Amino acid sequence: MRDRPGAGAVGVGLFRAADPAEAVREAAAQIDLSQSRFVLVFVPDRLALDPLAEGLNAALAGLPVFGCTTAGQITPEGYEDEALMMLAFPRAYFRCASMLIRPLGRCPIERVSVDARRLAAQFSHSAHWNRLALIFADGLSKQEDMLVAALAAGLDDLPVFGGSAGDGLSFRRTAVFHGGAFHSDAALLMLLETDLEFAGIGFDHFLPTEHLMVVTDAVPEERLVLELNGAPAAEEYARLVGRTLDELSPEVFAEHPVLVRNRGLYHVRAIQRVTDAGALAFLSAIDDGFLLTLGQGQEILRTLDQGLDVTGAGGRAPDFILGFDCVLRKLEIGQKQLTGRVSEILRTRRVLGFNTYGEQHCGVHVNQTFVASPFSNRVSGR
Repeated sequence: MRDRPGAGAVGVGLFRAADPAEAVREAAAQIDLSQSRFVLVFVPDRLALDPLAEGLNAALAGLPVFGCTTAGQITPEGYEDEALMMLAFPRAYFRCASMLIRPLGRCPIERVSVDARRLAAQFSHSAHWNRLALIFADGLSKQEDMLVAALAAGLDDLPVFGGSAGDGLSFRRTAVFHGGAFHSDAALLMLLETDLEFAGIGFDHFLPTEHLMVVTDAVPEERLVLELNGAPAAEEYARLVGRTLDELSPEVFAEHPVLVRNRGLYHVRAIQRVTDAGALAFLSAIDDGFLLTLGQGQEILRTLDQGLDVTGAGGRAPDFILGFDCVLRKLEIGQKQLTGRVSEILRTRRVLGFNTYGEQHCGVHVNQTFVASPFSNRVSGR
């Protein structure tokens, strides 16, 4: 890490080669495997997955390796698109247990809850250490809402954070890495136990406007909205945001999201694309009768810096922040030519992670949100 990290900081291996074997070899050479408990790998969309798995198994043999494909990486330099990044978690401060959940499309919610509860019960507890759960899910599975609800039920009060695996902006194949292989239609659950102090944070930068939409025709299992306010969905959305149908794009969706209110809080329901039939495909659960509110963005630099302004024991900055940031936020930031300034904030706040197709926080699958867990030594100067 940078800026004189504390003893609990993760090791970082980073390489930008287009050849999977070279990328793995060079990134692995930058971390101390002998002191690592496990490694998280965040994969750019340009690397072929099968050769990459072979390289990971060879270079990191004997060490548990987990991870996923991404829509971008958050490295020590900030936002990137082409970096293979390895995060080596030190054995002095971390323990973990894991399970693969598959197939997501046909996985009963009761079984997910039972299996998660069993994993937690079998994971022996170290005295005075804290626990949390990480979840990485196939970002094209359309099952994250069910998955997060099932885990919240099975893991009781255990905090759960995570992100949906991405594929750049291609939306072709997303996958998680577990047991030496990449798996689609799957999710990876990790239970972490740590001697570090940690917290959970989640924020976006949108406020509700007066523009309301009712979903009058939907296909929930496909996350498709056919009609809004009784009109063709894409046409009605375009009208409300003052654009033509031809102008609708991921950048427009990022700047003008729709919000759903749940328990007094607004959550983003991000639009992925317009279908050939003029429907809107969403990245989160949607259904007939949903009341949607058009969102209005706040100043994204200020909300990002404020959201990441957290401290640990003695007022110390975190050793690192594990972050999951929606790719639609990254698109908006790029459109506003703020990528360099955002990367500076991420560097300063010691954020490491990836850009997602959706985020998991407080038992809910959300979009266009920054979800993170800061980790800090409990004792200042330790």
